[in-house]
Amino acid sequence: MNWPEFQDADEPLEVISKISRYYGDGVEFVIAGGGNTSYKADNKLWIKASGTSLRTVQPGEFVELERAILDDALTADFGDEPTAREAQYKDVLNAARIHPERGQRASVESLMHHAIPATYVVHTHSTVMNKLTCAVNGEHLAESLYGDDVIWIPFVDPGFILSKVIGEAMRAYKGRTGRDLPRAIVMQNHGIIVAGDTPEQIRTDTDWLLNTFSDFMGQTTTVINVRILLDESGDTEVVNTLSPMLRVLLAEDTDAGKLPKIVLFSGTDIVREFVSDDAAAAMAGDGPLSPDQIVYCKSFPMWLEFDRDLGDDALVALLRAAIAEHRETTGFPPKVVLLKDVGLFTIGDDYKGAETTSLVYTDAIKIMLAARVLGGVNYLSERDRTFIDNWEVEQFRRKVAAAAGPKGRLSQRVAVVTGAAQGFGNGIAKELAAEGAHVVLLDVNEDGVKQSAAELSATFGHGRSIGLAADVTDTESMAAAIHQTVQHYGGVDLFISNAGVLRAGSVLDLSPEDFDFVTNVNYKGYFVCVQAVTPVMALQNRAAPELMTDIIQINSKSGLVGSNRNAAYAGSKFGAIGLTQSFALELIESGIKVNAVCPGNFFDGPLWSDPENGLFVQYLNTGKVPGAKTIEDVKASYEAKVPMGRGCLVPDVVRAILYLVDQQYETGQALPVTGGQVMLS
Repeated sequence: MNWPEFQDADEPLEVISKISRYYGDGVEFVIAGGGNTSYKADNKLWIKASGTSLRTVQPGEFVELERAILDDALTADFGDEPTAREAQYKDVLNAARIHPERGQRASVESLMHHAIPATYVVHTHSTVMNKLTCAVNGEHLAESLYGDDVIWIPFVDPGFILSKVIGEAMRAYKGRTGRDLPRAIVMQNHGIIVAGDTPEQIRTDTDWLLNTFSDFMGQTTTVINVRILLDESGDTEVVNTLSPMLRVLLAEDTDAGKLPKIVLFSGTDIVREFVSDDAAAAMAGDGPLSPDQIVYCKSFPMWLEFDRDLGDDALVALLRAAIAEHRETTGFPPKVVLLKDVGLFTIGDDYKGAETTSLVYTDAIKIMLAARVLGGVNYLSERDRTFIDNWEVEQFRRKVAAAAGPKGRLSQRVAVVTGAAQGFGNGIAKELAAEGAHVVLLDVNEDGVKQSAAELSATFGHGRSIGLAADVTDTESMAAAIHQTVQHYGGVDLFISNAGVLRAGSVLDLSPEDFDFVTNVNYKGYFVCVQAVTPVMALQNRAAPELMTDIIQINSKSGLVGSNRNAAYAGSKFGAIGLTQSFALELIESGIKVNAVCPGNFFDGPLWSDPENGLFVQYLNTGKVPGAKTIEDVKASYEAKVPMGRGCLVPDVVRAILYLVDQQYETGQALPVTGGQVMLS
C-alpha cells in the first residue's frame, strides 16, 4: 500500500484513518487487528474502537473520550489486584465516552494515548522492531542505536499499568532532555509507538526507527543449523496424513454435535528453517514473546517428531497421547503444532482463525531467530503469561472473533464441489457456503472457479472458499487438488462429484469421440474423484470413528430412466449409480457414506439454456422433440413432462444434499429430485 495522499480539506479523523489503514495493511506492522491509533484535540481524544481493524478503520469507528476524566485516571490508585484494578479502569473508560449510546468499547490503550503529547499517536507491533524488543540485550542495543531519541519501556501489564508507566516516562523524559516527545517509544515484548503533529512526522520517524535497526541487523551474522529437508513428495504424504487426523482429534463437542477443526499447513522457508533447527523445540517450549502470541496461539505450541514409517493406527495413538499431554500441561488444546523438519500446522474454528494463528506464530519465529543472535530471546514470564491469558480485555477479543465465525448446518465442515465454475456446481457451492461450509471449487475453467471463490469469500468471510483448476479425468490433477484442499483446510467432510458433460445424438449418428468424451467425464471422472478423496476421509474416520463423511454424486433423472437420443449421457449416469452402490458397500467400513442425487432438468442453467451449445439448441437441431420449431417449443415440451410444471432449481438439489448429510442411516441411494417426473418403486 502506498503512503496516502492527504488533502487540505481532510478532517483530522480522516487523516488518522488514512494513517491507520496504511500501517494496518499487510502483516509487517499489524497482525489480527492489533495495535492502535488516536487523534486528540483540545479536551477530547478519539481512539480506534476495540474490535475494529486498523486495515479498514473509518472515521466513525473511533471512540470519542473526555480527556479530563482520563487525566484523573493517570494519578489514580486502583490497587494491586489485577482483576479488580482492570475492572475499575474499564469503568473509567466507559465513563469517559462522550457517546456511550453508540455501544463502542474504548481501547484499553486510551489512557496511554492520552499521556503522549502529540496530535496523532500510532502504536503497532512491527516485526522488525520486535526482533529488538524481544532480545535479551534489547534495552542496551536501543540505547546504543538511538540514544535519547527513543524511550525504552520494560514489559509491564498492558492496560492501566502500562499507561501509567508511559505517563511517568514521558514526564521523566521532558525533565531529562527538555523535549516533550521522543522520536519513538519502544516497548519490551510489545511493539512501538510513534507520535507527531503531522502525518509526515509519523512516517519519517517510523522509517528512521526501522531503517536504523535494519541497517544494524544487516551487519549481524545469523548462524542457523539447517538439516536436509524432506522432498516435495514427502511433505505431501505427511501433510495429507497429519492434517486430517489433527482436525478430528481436536474436534470439540458443541450443541451442533462434534465439529472438526480447520487446520492450515505452512511450509514457508522461514518456518522450515525454524523447525529443522536443532534448538527449535527448546526455543518454542520456552514460551510466548508477546500478548498477541498468547491470545492467538496460546502460550505453547505442541512439538512433534515421529518415524515416517509409523503406521496410521500407531500415529493416531501417538497424536492422541501428545494432545492429551499438551492439555494436561498447558490447560488448553494446541493451536499450533510444529512438526520437526516439515512445517507448521495451525488450528482454528475457521480459516481466518487458523490463518491468523499461522501469521502470528510465523512472526514469532522470525523474531526468535533474530533475537537469539542479539544476546538471546527474552520470553514473557509465567506471571505475565497468566495475566494476559486471563485478562478480560483478551477474553473480549476472543468473543468478538467467535461471534464473527461461520454459522449454519455445515459450520466447520469442508466441502469440495467439482464442475463448480457454472451451473448446478456453482449454485451448490454458494448454498453450501451459506450453510457455513468452507468450500473448494474445482473446474477445468480456472478463471471461473477462482473468481467464484473470491466472491464467496467476500460474501461469507475471508478464506471461506478457494478455487482450483482440476480435471476430474486426470488422477494427478485430482490428487494435487485434494492436497491443496488439505493444506488449506485440513481435510474433507463432503465431496460433491458434480462435473458432467453431455453430447446428445442418435445412436446412429453420435461419434465414438463424443461417446468417449461423455463417458470419460461422467463415469470415469466420478471414479477418479472418489479414488482421490477417499484416503483423506478414511484417515479422519480412523482417528475419530464417530465422525462420518459424505460423497454425493450429482447424477440425473437420466440415471434412473433411459433418455431418447441421449444414450451416452444416460449410460454414463446409469453406470455412475452402479459405482455409487459399489462404493457405498466398500467405503462404509471407513465411515464414508456414498449417495447420489438425481435432479430433474435444470432448465435455467447453461447446460440447457446456453444459446450456442445448450441442450435446447441441441435437441432442436437433432429433432428430438417432434414438431418443435423454436427453443421455446422445446422448453415448453420438457416443462410439460414435469408434474410440478417447472425445472429443477439449485435449492431443490441442495436440500437433498443436506438431507443425505444429516441422514446417518443411509448409503448407496439414488435420491430423485425431479418434481414427480420420476417416481421410484
